[in-house]
Amino acid sequence: MHDLAEGVARFQREVFPAKKGLFAHLGGHHAPHTLFISCSDARVVPELICASEPGELFVIRTAGNLVPAHGPGFDGVTASIEYAIAVLGVKNIVVCGHSACGAMTALAQDHDLSGTPAVAGWLQHADASRARTAAADDVAALVRQNVRAQLANLATHPCVARALAHQTVTLHGWVYDIPTGSVGTLDSTTRPTALAT
Repeated sequence: MHDLAEGVARFQREVFPAKKGLFAHLGGHHAPHTLFISCSDARVVPELICASEPGELFVIRTAGNLVPAHGPGFDGVTASIEYAIAVLGVKNIVVCGHSACGAMTALAQDHDLSGTPAVAGWLQHADASRARTAAADDVAALVRQNVRAQLANLATHPCVARALAHQTVTLHGWVYDIPTGSVGTLDSTTRPTALAT
């Protein structure tokens, strides 16, 4: 906690004063342009990867960057997606997978998850990803297929389907490579293409 408290003090002393005008504007204005869905992994920081300012990204982070398909009942992921589309009017949705993903590694390597039943249940949202991956133990391939499957799940949400039909939102699949910092987009095959050089 001491490191976090020092970080808050440094933010208040150095960062906030330099962006005081931005934060004053954000106090009454919330209009992010992108819904960014990424993994909860501490090594994946959407705002850092995108060099974004506060207020630009509406971020949902889940284990394995999983998005449950639309279904009966309500949950936090569904509510956040609906809010981003229907209220904030985001124009882009990015699903970002990443290298060395613990969730995808657990699935690819068939880890025993009996001691973490909530995790095991949550990872069932990646069943389609596993089915689409030719080599079941290929973590990198599973990461890519999982991004594709989550984009498909997103499209089952009525608010996303409406926005897609009206062409007011665009879906994007990304894969972030932690050790190199590269970000690839997924094309019509399963191979990522470099987003930027």
